[in-house]
Amino acid sequence: MSHEQNPVIDWRLQRTWGEVAVGDTLPPLRFPLTVYRMVMAAGANRDFNAIHHNTEHAQSTGAPEMYANVMFLQGMWERTVREYIGLAGTLHAIRGFRMRSFNTAGDTVVVQGRVERKWIDEAADPAHRHRLELQVWSENRHGVSVGPGVVEVSLPA
Repeated sequence: MSHEQNPVIDWRLQRTWGEVAVGDTLPPLRFPLTVYRMVMAAGANRDFNAIHHNTEHAQSTGAPEMYANVMFLQGMWERTVREYIGLAGTLHAIRGFRMRSFNTAGDTVVVQGRVERKWIDEAADPAHRHRLELQVWSENRHGVSVGPGVVEVSLPA
């Protein structure tokens, strides 16, 4: 996997529901898992289990290396989706988030997605009726490591 940088996002721009079509893809985002990033993530989300920041301990439990925890991986999904839906979009649900393999220090996790469904939810609050179902997954050098799962969002009309 490439270690190229992610594009800079112009947060003044806002995607609208009318601009989206089923089959559209979310721009992939790359997350290099350095030891520094793993330690910072463990501290930031207060998951001090040594499997997430200590190679020797992680290996003593059968893992190949220290590995990213669930909150860190869900944060990658949230950032990828947020960059697609913009600041006025709303995340409503994450379903099917399943870890298939370790995302270890030294890996680069690439989060990707596509629009699977688009509809108007008449029962929802008017500000949140314009819905999208996004299929999202994470890949590393071994293939799909998390997901695929569903992220349900709404966009401004």
